[in-house]
Amino acid sequence: MAESTRLVDLVSARIDRALDEQRDRLAAISPDLVSFDTFARDLLSGGKRFRALFCYWGWQSVAGRSGSFDPLSEGARQTTAEAIVTAAAALEVFHAAALVHDDIMDRSDTRRGRPAAHRRFESQHADSGWVGDRALFGTNAALLLGDMLLSLSDSLFDEALALLDPVRARVVRQEFHTMRLEVTAGQYLDIHEETAWPTVDDAEQLVRAQRVIVFKSAKYSVEAPLLIGALIAGASASQLDGLRSFGLPLGVAYQLRDDMLGVFGDPEVTGKPAGDDLREGKRTVLVATARKSLPVGARQLLDELLGDPDLDDDQVQMLRATLTDSGAVSAVERSIERHVQRAKAALDASPLTPSAREQLASLADTVSRRSA
Repeated sequence: MAESTRLVDLVSARIDRALDEQRDRLAAISPDLVSFDTFARDLLSGGKRFRALFCYWGWQSVAGRSGSFDPLSEGARQTTAEAIVTAAAALEVFHAAALVHDDIMDRSDTRRGRPAAHRRFESQHADSGWVGDRALFGTNAALLLGDMLLSLSDSLFDEALALLDPVRARVVRQEFHTMRLEVTAGQYLDIHEETAWPTVDDAEQLVRAQRVIVFKSAKYSVEAPLLIGALIAGASASQLDGLRSFGLPLGVAYQLRDDMLGVFGDPEVTGKPAGDDLREGKRTVLVATARKSLPVGARQLLDELLGDPDLDDDQVQMLRATLTDSGAVSAVERSIERHVQRAKAALDASPLTPSAREQLASLADTVSRRSA
């Protein structure tokens, strides 16, 4: 636990340093860019740093040794320790960029208890007395903020790769590119399902929802960070296979829990309104599972209400009850447990360092049982 806490502190400090450098460059361009710095810092000051932790423990699972993490240790380990902190920071900045863009696509009003970036820019427009369409300004400005964070993520990742030998750096960079491609494809599939579902055979909807989970979240949230960390350490093929066998089912469990929180989560804990996914019309595994067992009338009502941004609290509560009574909630909870057990079994059979296996098993419980 202390080692993970130390890693999170180091990653946060590395992100702050990168933001300081970026702030100076933005200030040299124009004082009108101060909100870019402010909003980026606010977004990156929160979060659980799960991707950073998986990246680090992927590295430790290959290169680990007994004793606590010391980024100032000697020789090659010092260099790779610096690389892993910087790569982990890059993953967190990439995640922040994805959140900005995701909130625009989902028309979300809040993120981590604050207004979403596009809403903050929209308010800035209104408060400043500027002309034109404030909603359009908010969307356009947030898109650019997300793009700026993507650029910062790339810059940080390049710094990490510069600390590795060129052959290893190429392999790590390719994994990073693969992650970016897959999460972009998964995000598109997510918004595609929200609009295309009436044209899809009911029998296919669950399979399609599961595919979204894999590419939008499971690989990007758990598997890819693990592999990037392990590749920085020079992992063997068998070690990479073991991490994939652990990371993918755990990533699925992670997103299934996220889907449950999007419907049943406590706004005081999640930082998002109750039933947010219902108003956004998310065609999740939870929804697809419910639709399979609901009678025609209840299924039609679910389809009619899902995606209505003006759902009131009573309607949200009714949809929650429908999902629960259908048996979908219990089915998803069982699926989460099965995926976690599958991940842990793969971990036990993998040629990884014992301390890393222990920490990864603990992380598996944390991400699958979280309340936010």
